Amino acid sequence: MAHADRAGVGLRSERGPLLLAMMLSTGLVAIDSTVIATAVQSIVGAIGGFAEFPWLFSVYMLASAVTVPVYAKLADTIGRKPIMLFGIGAFLLGSILAALAWNMPSLIAFRLIQGLGAGAVLPMSITMVGDMYTLEERARVQGYMASVWAISAVVGPTLGGIFAQFDLWRGIFLINIPLCLAAGWMIWTRFQEKVERRTHRIDYAGAALFTGALTLLILGVLQGGKAWGWASPQSLAVFGAGVVLLVAFGFVERRAAEPVLPFYLLSRRLLLSTNLLGFCVGVGLIGLTEYVPTFLSVTTGVSPIVAGLGLGALTLGWPIAATLSGRVYLRFGFRPTAILGGVVLVIGTSSLALTARTPSFWLVTGICFVIGAGFGFSAVTTLVAAQSSVSWEERGVVTGTQMLFRSVGQALGAAVLGAVANGVIAAHGGNQQDRATMISAAGSVFAAAAVVAVLLLLAALAMPRQQPRAHAIVPTPTESVAEAG
Repeated sequence: MAHADRAGVGLRSERGPLLLAMMLSTGLVAIDSTVIATAVQSIVGAIGGFAEFPWLFSVYMLASAVTVPVYAKLADTIGRKPIMLFGIGAFLLGSILAALAWNMPSLIAFRLIQGLGAGAVLPMSITMVGDMYTLEERARVQGYMASVWAISAVVGPTLGGIFAQFDLWRGIFLINIPLCLAAGWMIWTRFQEKVERRTHRIDYAGAALFTGALTLLILGVLQGGKAWGWASPQSLAVFGAGVVLLVAFGFVERRAAEPVLPFYLLSRRLLLSTNLLGFCVGVGLIGLTEYVPTFLSVTTGVSPIVAGLGLGALTLGWPIAATLSGRVYLRFGFRPTAILGGVVLVIGTSSLALTARTPSFWLVTGICFVIGAGFGFSAVTTLVAAQSSVSWEERGVVTGTQMLFRSVGQALGAAVLGAVANGVIAAHGGNQQDRATMISAAGSVFAAAAVVAVLLLLAALAMPRQQPRAHAIVPTPTESVAEAG
């Protein structure tokens, strides 16, 4: 496919069907992250297992997070297309099986399959966008991609509520079937890659050790203080085993001919700073997502649906800022744009923490919009900067590492900020529906989010002033890719 033939950006251009396929693929993961939460009571009422239902989220997060680096390395080895199609297929299979689940353990197992697919779909969609569009075009395309999250923030909870109200919770998973088929078909027929036959040595040992280490560490964070105490033998054993595997992974990677997670990438200042920024994005985003709706419901008396719309302002600010960020970083550079996002985030999260004692739905909604703009300017800009600093052969690993840091940030943020909120609630008598208690608990979480925003700003300031090399930012989807032997 020649570069001239690919002129134009948008859904009506020649690459429009592929862009739509990327948006549909991203939408699968985005909607799935919100649709189940509103239907938990309906699911439990039908198949039981109230004590185990948190695993619906934990096992999905684990599976999607730990497989990202493996998929990313394989994408740089055998190409994006087969990994993307495998991810969509696994997500489709998991969705069909989940709709047929007969009890909570079976549903949890099928959510694991969904997570294995999601671990490939999201980073591959972002990587393929990086392959399809030049730096200048990506500035506009990121607005399309970010809008998927904004739409999903409204569509997901609404669909979940509708299915729950009519006791049709299996429909939550069945709606994925036409979306998966449409996205898969468009990628299969439209996305072309030229494969160069060349033998590669896949780092199976490194992949296995890394997956095992992250599984144990994230499992320890997710279940610590819930399934077992933080200082309990179970917790120490899980964390200890995870650390041992992680150390072993480090030794294996130093000797691997083609490591699954090249450490030299983390030695680059731009990639290290953008990965740290992605980690902060994950922590801050999960904290606000979990506690803003509850805070609004308890303190202002609005319905859960209205409270969710208040948080939805965050996902409206994000795509607007993401679209504008392209113009800003093309003119002023990646670092100033990321710093702008960090400053906006510090202002937004600090305002949320300072006004928590005088709850107002409209004030919180407006602040969430500002916070979303901060995420849009910082997260999108640094992702494009990281992709633009490397060649095709490294772009998959770089994108996957960015997603990994964000996923780990979400997992750790959920545990740490949850522990902060639970500690405050316990100190106030344990009544989560008490207005004063929720103000104190959510206020503590918002203050922690402000601290994370400051760390994000510092990571943006640590980015190098020099722009990425120009020769690495004009990709084509037909660049050669090596096939594993």
